[in-house]
Amino acid sequence: MEQNMRRGGPLSGVRVLDLSAYIAGPYGCTLLADQGAEVIKIEPPAGDNLRKYPSTLEAESRAFLGVNRGKRGLVLDLKQADALDVLMALVKEADVLVHNFRPSVPGRLGIAYEQLREINPRLIYCAVTGYGETGPNKDKAGYDQVLQTMTGMCTLQGPASGTPEVLYGSVVDYYAAALVASSVSSALFAREKTGEGQYVGVSLLRSALTMQSARIIWADSEPKDVGRDMRSGGITGIHPTREGYLYLSANTPHFWKSLCELTGLDALATDERYDTVRKRAVHRDEIVPKLHAALAQRTALEWEAHFGDAVPCAAARSVEDMFDDAQVLAEDMIAHFEYPGVGGYRGFKHPMRFGATPLPEPFAAPAFGQHSDTLLREAGLSEDEIGALRAKRAVL
Repeated sequence: MEQNMRRGGPLSGVRVLDLSAYIAGPYGCTLLADQGAEVIKIEPPAGDNLRKYPSTLEAESRAFLGVNRGKRGLVLDLKQADALDVLMALVKEADVLVHNFRPSVPGRLGIAYEQLREINPRLIYCAVTGYGETGPNKDKAGYDQVLQTMTGMCTLQGPASGTPEVLYGSVVDYYAAALVASSVSSALFAREKTGEGQYVGVSLLRSALTMQSARIIWADSEPKDVGRDMRSGGITGIHPTREGYLYLSANTPHFWKSLCELTGLDALATDERYDTVRKRAVHRDEIVPKLHAALAQRTALEWEAHFGDAVPCAAARSVEDMFDDAQVLAEDMIAHFEYPGVGGYRGFKHPMRFGATPLPEPFAAPAFGQHSDTLLREAGLSEDEIGALRAKRAVL
């Protein structure tokens, strides 16, 4: 089946133009593709910067492959009028456009929401920014770890009175991507009722603060410097074992009792000094050494098997272990892809599940300009017109 003719998924029939780069916008569009939308990734002649990220794969960045599955690729130089005309032809037929330009850029390129709305009033126009559309920082470049540091995430991640620590894994970007997918879907739902498109704004600042909703609470009666750390006093967390590390979660009375019984620390379970999470936090220096001594009797994997479903836990594994993990495979989350120069590889698929509208099988991220000619033909351009665009390097 041709990639542009995929069927299935709740967003089948929706066409998305992805002009974004890096992670937040592109992965938001990938989540839409995962749900059946047709996504066209439109890159500038220099390409998405994520293609240039360090990777042990020579032909393509591992990050680019992981972030851009399920899309077709087109390269346009939007600084050239002819390329902009091609984009406008695509906008007329599109349902969604996503970009991550700074607020001052779209107007200069001729692709601000007000400009595109005149061409397609049903267009859902999603702008991903660092800091939002207004305010003193609106035109600053925003990046995941910059926003982590700004919003207190790194300070709380690090040790008390110690050096702030970054949360690796682009957590703000990926959460912003989820906001892109959910807000675009909501806008599409609203369009079904009104017939009108709308502007959708997602920012890394909003993403970083949304992730900290449990911390962004400040009572009128409180001083500024109050405890906002949600860690459970050292009991819930990663602990050393005889071999390897084990994460334990024992916040509820039931799990706390099971943890004590299964580690041979029965006396702790009946001690009134430790019968709530708050009390255990106060007495962590008494409890944790006893817990560590008990955990030293087995390996992390042995404890994981011993606890079973009685205590929520996980032995610390590498990401490579996930490719063959029994639960991951049972949930059908690994697919096999093919990519020019890379060959076959395994990657993630199916981030959600729908009972009535099964998700389509994903395909690999597009090679640079891989589908340019096909997409231009679909837009109605002749071979001569395509050749002229290529001669000007308006299209690659």
